Parts: sequence; structure tokens; C-alpha cells
Amino acid sequence: MRIRTRLSAALAGMVFALATVVAHAQALEEGRLLLATQVLNDLRGTRDQGIPSWLLQRAYAVAVFPGVTKVAFFFGGRFGHGVLVERTPSGQFSDPVFVTIAGGSFGFQWGVQKTDLVLVFTSRQGVSGLSGGKITLGADASVAAGPIGREASAATVQTFDAGVYSYSHNKGLFAGVSINGAELTTDHGADAAFYGNPDVRASQILSGAITTGNSSAVQFVDAVDTACGLPAVPIQAGVPATTTTPAASAGPSNSTTQAFPLEQQNSGSSNPPN
Repeated sequence: MRIRTRLSAALAGMVFALATVVAHAQALEEGRLLLATQVLNDLRGTRDQGIPSWLLQRAYAVAVFPGVTKVAFFFGGRFGHGVLVERTPSGQFSDPVFVTIAGGSFGFQWGVQKTDLVLVFTSRQGVSGLSGGKITLGADASVAAGPIGREASAATVQTFDAGVYSYSHNKGLFAGVSINGAELTTDHGADAAFYGNPDVRASQILSGAITTGNSSAVQFVDAVDTACGLPAVPIQAGVPATTTTPAASAGPSNSTTQAFPLEQQNSGSSNPPN
């Protein structure tokens, strides 16, 4: 009887410990989502010196990495955790997939710096590699420092040919940044902890096969929708978001533009029509 009681107590302790670990992991991912939401909300106050609205309106996917650490002692590197959402066929964005970014740099440099990073994907090809677990920016998807502010639209619309535009966010301002060679990888452990499913795959989340009603995910997707000029639509657990396709929106005054999607079949890039 005593042995059975001890075994039961030990089993209960293991279950409690496991539940505690899972809850802690979920809290970490919720915190990441809330920080990423704040980065996107900061866009509202920096439209003149931020990511152009016409670019966000044409985003196929958006990734946000709050607090990316860049370490540089002659040979530099960067690493950060983030979240990514992708357009659904209806034009709204999917539930978030957790991702990491890592990449090196060379040259005379020194110091440690933390900054937020935002990636705007303009084509399906640019982000499709994530279904396999990893993409290399500059190899699997062409990447360029993103244009800044409303004044950039007319000057850059004719060369809107990169698969990914990258931005750093520091001290309340957004700036284009070069991150060639950085690797974007799905964070399977974070996805499994957040969605409560050890077998979850990024492709299932992005397609809407697996969804969540977690409030931190809802807030993040709403922030992406708002940043990209779409109406916010609450996500219900187990039910794919039901949305309306966004209507055509105005771009630079000297060209005729159209809202998402704008993809070229031959180059994998996304260009406004002439």
C-alpha cells in the first residue's frame, strides 16, 4: 500500500511538473507575441519615417523579431526569436508561426546591440521554404533594405523586385537594413508548446488547418491586419478565420496600383503593374 501511494504521489508530481513546464513555455511564446504586437503598433506613429503603407498592403507574409541581439567583435553575428504570419487565400493573415533568425557579418565592428527586426515578404516563393523548415535570405529569397516613409513610394515603385524587404526598429524609428545570408528557421518547439501539439507543422498553421484562439495570437494578427490596411477579424479556436478579400487601394499618385496579390510568375517577385 505504501509503495502504491508513493508511486501515485511520484506520478502526480511528474504530471504537475510537466504541466508547469508546458505553461511556462506557453507564457514565453505569449510574451514574444505581445512584444511583436508592440513593434507593429509603433508603426502607427511612424508612418512618415516608417515602413510604407503601400508596401505593407502588398505583403504576402510579415515576420517580426522583437529584441534581436547583434554581437560584433570583428566577426559579427545576430540571433533572435520572432513570429511570422502569411496571407490566406481570402487575403487575411494566418495564425502565427514561431521562427528564429541567425546570420553572420564580417568587417571591422565592435559592440553589442539589440534591435527589433521586421521582414516584409512580397511573394509566395520568398516564404515557401519555411514549409521545409528553413530559408536563407539572399539565396532562397532575394532580400533588400526596405524603403522608408511615404516619400519613398514614388521613387521605388518601379524597382519593387525583391522577395523580402527588411527593417530594423530602434528608438521609435524604422530603417532599412541589409541582412543577406541570414537564415530563417521554424521554431518547432515553440509551435508545439504554444499550440499544444507536439506534431504540429508550420504548413498546417499557415494553411489554417491548426488554429488558436489565444488572446496574444489574436492581438498580433489584428496588429498585422491593421498595419497592412485590413479590418481586424477575431480568431476562434479550432475555426479558420473568416474574412473578406481586401479591395483595391491607392498607391503612389503617379501609378495605377492594386492591393495584394501582385506576383510575377517568372521571377518570384511582386511588382506593381505598369
